[in-house]
Amino acid sequence: MAERVTIGDLAQRLGLSKASVSYALNGRPGVSAETRARVLALARELQWYPSSSARTLSGARTGVVGLVLSRDPDLLGTEPYYMLVLSGIESALIEAEYGLLLRMVGTEPGRDLAVYERWAGERRVDGVMLFDQRRDDPRIPLVRHLGLPAVLNGAAEPGAALPAVVPDEHGDADRVVEHLRDLGHRRIVHLAGPSGLLHEQRRDQLVRAAADRTGIVVETVEGDYTMGTAERLTTERLQHGPGPTAWVASNDVMALGVVRAAARAGMDVPGRMSVVSWDDSLLCEIGAPPITALDRHPRDFGRRCAQALLAVIAGTPDEDTGPRPSELRVRASTGPAPA
Repeated sequence: MAERVTIGDLAQRLGLSKASVSYALNGRPGVSAETRARVLALARELQWYPSSSARTLSGARTGVVGLVLSRDPDLLGTEPYYMLVLSGIESALIEAEYGLLLRMVGTEPGRDLAVYERWAGERRVDGVMLFDQRRDDPRIPLVRHLGLPAVLNGAAEPGAALPAVVPDEHGDADRVVEHLRDLGHRRIVHLAGPSGLLHEQRRDQLVRAAADRTGIVVETVEGDYTMGTAERLTTERLQHGPGPTAWVASNDVMALGVVRAAARAGMDVPGRMSVVSWDDSLLCEIGAPPITALDRHPRDFGRRCAQALLAVIAGTPDEDTGPRPSELRVRASTGPAPA
């Protein structure tokens, strides 16, 4: 990690007293507008950030961990999976008397990187959890450069050199595909999330591998986790004829969109088309019909993520980060394939 820039460094570079630099940085009177502008310009150039007096003590911790989500805040509010993960994270942090600093920065690439840099510069957090990995994810080398303890949530790419809490991706794909195979389905649509996300790439590969072993043909359609897009994509596909007899949606919100589109098209669920959600939630339980879904135990997953990060911060890496089996909650949205 690069050596932290201090007020003394700024003062020496500018030929000013520490007091003058401090006045300029903190907006206090006692320096001219020209001097204030020079100080602020150099502070930006050298990436100087303020820190509280408590954090400047050698070895002091903030008692806070960070989580940056590259998601639209409005979308996150409709995704029960993330709400459950966050509740699990909070349960572990409360026990450890830690706080959570959460930022949602939208989907524009790179906006999250500035947050990590600022957090490290200000010493705002003791470590971070990285969700929604991408291939060649720039966050991984960045947090290592910044010296920020970090944990990946999901299997890491080779060479990532960060601990990861891993879901049961292989088992999940097998459970879904084998359930549909046992019901006689031989053609399915995998309504996936954004293909740029590493877990979506792996999920599609694993669904296809499981389907190949069972003689099922898979057609992948890319969505964006929203109900409206799922409804539109399903409607467009159904206009080309019934085709596949089962749909697997990458989250519960998209699964509801599939069911709604099927109802509008007069396709009875599950009489003419079965639907499975990769995430279970209350939405699946109260759907019409209730939707078959994978219970991936998101609260427990979130709790394990937080515990793994706290262990890294404490210098005692957690060994309990491997996959734990999910459960397929079979409900009324799946039935025998139509003849």
